[in-house]
Amino acid sequence: MALLLLGSALGAQERSLPTDSFPPPMRAVSAIVAPRYIAEDRRDAFGEASRVLGALRIRRGMAVADIGAGEGYFVERLASRVGVQGQVLAVDIAPSYLALLRERVARSGWSNVQVIDGLAHDPRLPADGVDAALLVHMYHEVTQPFGLLYHLAFALRDDGLVGVVDAEAPTDRHGTPSRLLRCEFQAMRYRYLRRARLEDGAYLMVFRAPKAARRLGTAADVRMAVAEADCRA
Repeated sequence: MALLLLGSALGAQERSLPTDSFPPPMRAVSAIVAPRYIAEDRRDAFGEASRVLGALRIRRGMAVADIGAGEGYFVERLASRVGVQGQVLAVDIAPSYLALLRERVARSGWSNVQVIDGLAHDPRLPADGVDAALLVHMYHEVTQPFGLLYHLAFALRDDGLVGVVDAEAPTDRHGTPSRLLRCEFQAMRYRYLRRARLEDGAYLMVFRAPKAARRLGTAADVRMAVAEADCRA
């Protein structure tokens, strides 16, 4: 069932801004082409999930957002890792992928997974309700990265971690140069922590979310910060 930002999520509503509040990225964007990266058994053979979840220190009882969840490779592994005391917020924007994901959640009986209809500029997460977030092989497909990062900052608790998995390739070829990724995140006040190479040749970059006092508060703040950062491909 999709998460509705009503009632108790008033804080998120107050910080929600429309899509035209944010500048476009100064780079190309790849088309969304598939709900999966490669076959799940191949990803397991590379140790992808264990490396990523370990780097983000995912443990029982945490609330974790999988943004661009597709058909649910990480959702399954997160559901097991956080346990019934935790919560997995599985976000996507493609209706067909959301249908696949809801079917998998229902079939598997994951009571700790909530599927969310996101927007390109807003993952529609509860304010200060997320301990960590994953963006796996999808950042290059985001048409509104600054809007997404703005709204994600208000969803993450202080010191929350964000892990991005992508390929060291141009953004119109289903990758994001790590230099460019770091620039865009830092423009939105996220703190870069580390980069690691994964077994399949992709990279993992980990960032820490800005504390509440450092979050960019308005559309004007975002535009100024993005202009100063000048993140070009």
